[in-house]
Amino acid sequence: MSEVRLEKVEKRFGEHVAVRDIDLLVRPGEFVTLLGPSGCGKTTCLRMIAGFVAPTRGRIVMGGRDITALPPYRRNTGMVFQSYALFPHRTIADNVAFGLQVRRLPRAECDARIKDALCLVHLERFADRYPGQLSGGQRQRVALARAVVIRPEVLLLDEPLAALDPKLREELQVEIKRIQSTLKITTLFVTHDQGEALSMSDRVAVMHDGRIVQIDSPEVLYERPNSRYVANFVGRTNLFNVVVREKLDGGMVRVETEGASKASFIAAVTDLKVDVGARCLLGARPEHFHFGGGRANTIQAKVRGATYLGSIRYVDAEGSEGQSFAVQVRPGEPTPSLGEVVVISWRPESCFLLRE
Repeated sequence: MSEVRLEKVEKRFGEHVAVRDIDLLVRPGEFVTLLGPSGCGKTTCLRMIAGFVAPTRGRIVMGGRDITALPPYRRNTGMVFQSYALFPHRTIADNVAFGLQVRRLPRAECDARIKDALCLVHLERFADRYPGQLSGGQRQRVALARAVVIRPEVLLLDEPLAALDPKLREELQVEIKRIQSTLKITTLFVTHDQGEALSMSDRVAVMHDGRIVQIDSPEVLYERPNSRYVANFVGRTNLFNVVVREKLDGGMVRVETEGASKASFIAAVTDLKVDVGARCLLGARPEHFHFGGGRANTIQAKVRGATYLGSIRYVDAEGSEGQSFAVQVRPGEPTPSLGEVVVISWRPESCFLLRE
């Protein structure tokens, strides 16, 4: 297992800055995901680690060795692409063998490694088939076997599940995490899908405009985002513009909404230091909202619509100042009617404060 460090890494394409001053440490055996929308710089970071793109500035260190100027074939990394990148005229076994043949390993060792890699991805019965005879999910498993068969120090995955249907994506998420945990390979995964990032990663780095804006465990990232951007990008959230009016005991503050119909709420303050009079954002996730009173924070709203997603239902409501709320309806709980005025409540501990 090797650690990977990016130190003040920047990449420019002409006048365009794709990656800006990135500092990132991936610990040995850790699974870290770069999460963000298209064009945020996440794939460029991955390609710089692989050696396909040279950084304009900064250093890339792997296993304590500066690899910034090394060509790809001198970096012990395994790469899995979104497009599989398999040789259509080679059998599955020959595709997996490619990296071993380049390294000129003995035939007996190659055969043993190929067998182990195909067993790891449950494709040992397909060794003599060709990529065109396999499904998309099976081809992606072949690509994964080809990447791990060389026993890389670092595994790099560039949106490997993006072309698959949702059910198959879920199955391969479990498989990739199982393989990574079994082999204990330091892994960097790139995706724009926040569900993938949260379910698979030890830590998630959210990227925006070429920068890492927050890197944390999935739980911290979801429950305690550090900005409006992260709160909105990672899951659904409800945000209020508020002003801090009073500091309370137990790490709590009383905040008040802006506008004609002022509402007062209690919020827990964790790492954020705020003064009385400070303007902030109060955030709460839809699953933390409840219909009816009985909790410290309440607000009235009118139901504007509902979204049915099978196991999850959301109700969209509007407050007196035009604020929009999403409330997750619990199993067995009735869905309010369109136009109905409801009371929404939540606990202080389940919301978070952000600086505007």
